[in-house]
Amino acid sequence: MNDDRFLIRRAGPLQGEVVIPGAKNSVLKLMAATLLAPGRYELTNVPSIADVPVMANLLQAMGVRADRPSDDVVLLHVPEELRPEAPYELAEQIRASINVLGPLLARCGRALVAMPGGDDFGTRPIDMHVAALESMGAEFQLRHGDLEACAPSGLHGADITLEFPSVGATENVVMAAVGAKGTTVLDNAAREPEIVDLCHFLVAMGAEIEGIGSPTLVVHGVPVSDLRPVAHRVVPDRIEAATYLAAVGVVGGDITVHGAVAGHMEMLLRKLTEMGMVITDTGTGLWAKAPERLRSIDVATLPYPGVATDVKPVLTAMLSVADGVGILTENLFAGRFRYVAELVRLGADIRTDAHHAVVRGVPRLSGAPVRAHDIRAGASLVIAALAAEGTTVISDAHHLDRGYGDMATKLAALGVLVDVD
Repeated sequence: MNDDRFLIRRAGPLQGEVVIPGAKNSVLKLMAATLLAPGRYELTNVPSIADVPVMANLLQAMGVRADRPSDDVVLLHVPEELRPEAPYELAEQIRASINVLGPLLARCGRALVAMPGGDDFGTRPIDMHVAALESMGAEFQLRHGDLEACAPSGLHGADITLEFPSVGATENVVMAAVGAKGTTVLDNAAREPEIVDLCHFLVAMGAEIEGIGSPTLVVHGVPVSDLRPVAHRVVPDRIEAATYLAAVGVVGGDITVHGAVAGHMEMLLRKLTEMGMVITDTGTGLWAKAPERLRSIDVATLPYPGVATDVKPVLTAMLSVADGVGILTENLFAGRFRYVAELVRLGADIRTDAHHAVVRGVPRLSGAPVRAHDIRAGASLVIAALAAEGTTVISDAHHLDRGYGDMATKLAALGVLVDVD
């Protein structure tokens, strides 16, 4: 969907199947990790989302050649000599641009990275990235919006404890530590499935990492010259899977979500079950059935294995038509309730106070023009539109392109009346 408006008419019970591709929050970091060693990399199960070509263009600015022989495959040819610079016009488009910092420092000993952009839902400082890498021997200066980094004597191992299990900081530290001298022990590391995916990718390249999937990662540095290119299948996108589960939740019916991994969504599935949904692990995905109307629950976002902050907007949409009152608490990012005003335009009864939102479910919403402020906010409006009388017109729908491939096609296959223009 390369159009900027999404038109959805109220849907009846959904029926059908949807296939979940690789995770946006994994593939972009895997692409950054290829900077660690020259050669030909093959990534499969790649999602057809707008952020992938942006990251490819960012790598190409450094000398990498990127090819897309099919929709779900990306080939990256990393040269012997890199230009370790991430220009502003590309870096400002996606938050994941900061993830080139660790591998560039490990391989080139220096990096110039424009401060990253991405979704606008509050400040997400990179202080933890910088502090952790400084403890490994890196030096930083911020000049004219560019982060200049160097490691005059090379990176070395260190004992690092993150104040918060930051996904981005964990990724940058691990990628840097792979090529550092000595051993790095990272405590309070993020444990998301996408982190695990990155670690397995690095191990396949020749890295030595212990404790994968735990809060403590131990990385024994190896010479970057010992690392090798690999082929890798991207882990499925649990956030996209959650979005389609939410879709059937608000209008009823039953669907099969191929590729979804139940083990990556345990807390969320527990919450959806509390709301009245029946969800079964098929071994190759999830089968989900929803009642005529959901029950309200309370939800708090937490670091993995808790409910992801990326899922909260679609949960808010679900609660807006559930029976009863639910309270959502945002523990990870300030300012991530901007989409609530748009849900209210559709008739939702939601009150926000700092990190909390109180949602009083109504039987039905009403179609109206609304605006998507970011990827997940856009997804919440799509879910709400399914339960709204009349037509809902979602503007700035290009945000959805960044996280969901072929969303209109997938929704239509489930029985949704949807158009783009």
